[in-house]
Amino acid sequence: MSRTLNAGAESWPITGGFTIARGTKTEAHVVVAEICDGMSRGRGECVPYARYGETVESVLGEIEAMRSFIANGIDRFALHEKMKAGAARNALDCALLDLEAKMSSTPVWRLLDLPQPRDLLTAYTISLGTPEKMRADAEKAAGRPLLKVKLGRDGDDERIAAVRDGAPDARLIVDANEAWDDTTVARYIEACVAVGVELIEQPVPAGADACLRERDSRIAICADESVHVARDLKGLTDRYDAVNIKLDKAGGLTEARAMLAEAEALGLKVMVGCMLATSLAMAPACLIAANADYVDLDGPLLLERDRVPGLVYYGSTLTPPRRELWG
Repeated sequence: MSRTLNAGAESWPITGGFTIARGTKTEAHVVVAEICDGMSRGRGECVPYARYGETVESVLGEIEAMRSFIANGIDRFALHEKMKAGAARNALDCALLDLEAKMSSTPVWRLLDLPQPRDLLTAYTISLGTPEKMRADAEKAAGRPLLKVKLGRDGDDERIAAVRDGAPDARLIVDANEAWDDTTVARYIEACVAVGVELIEQPVPAGADACLRERDSRIAICADESVHVARDLKGLTDRYDAVNIKLDKAGGLTEARAMLAEAEALGLKVMVGCMLATSLAMAPACLIAANADYVDLDGPLLLERDRVPGLVYYGSTLTPPRRELWG
């Protein structure tokens, strides 16, 4: 039976807005792909990312271009040959995996030879703001064991100190979103070390990170924008200690699975991260997060509402996705 493909855009309001070094968002804009074979339905959700030249319209166009291949039964391995890594391929890869799981009555974690999903401790994000605002936000989140702090402007040393004041017992990781440079990175890393930050994501721009070869050994540096797919990893080990695997960058769970294996082989720590999206986007990432050193899958916690059924969070503990949601 021929398969049908549907795709559409959705917007999900963000509680209080979300600010990083590149700007502020009030809504999460996602694209959902759905593949049906007449009996079963598979879904995948992605987030178009302007940092990589993606828009909702361009991602929908990439998905539409695959309609005939989907109808003719293309599998996810051939999909990777036809499409570049990115959000559109992620939505289709995850939809094909979800469909395969439902058709075979085999959960995706078994299909990919991954560990059985388990409860995960996710980071909770503190949005970029004034030191006073970030201290107040940290106080509200002080009961959460792991906080991810967005930095990326002048005065970041004051911001991270303020967050530590607001959450004295929390473990801290930092994401600078490429906003530091070779004149500021040492100062801000020192400020992070001073308050016990464990890891810093992408402190300087991808492609301008040679300064990290002389990185401070007291804190782990994690590649985010500098890495997309498994073949990128080998060239990063002289500058980074860890890698952030995101399905929207990798172009799906199939490639993310390969990235996880390569990172482990190279001795890199692993973070499994996300874009701002609903539980449908988080669910596939939960499967590789079981082996991660850090989990950052708090997207639904930052939204005013989530899709139903969604993932279940108990504080910062994320429970495995139900098959009614995905996989």
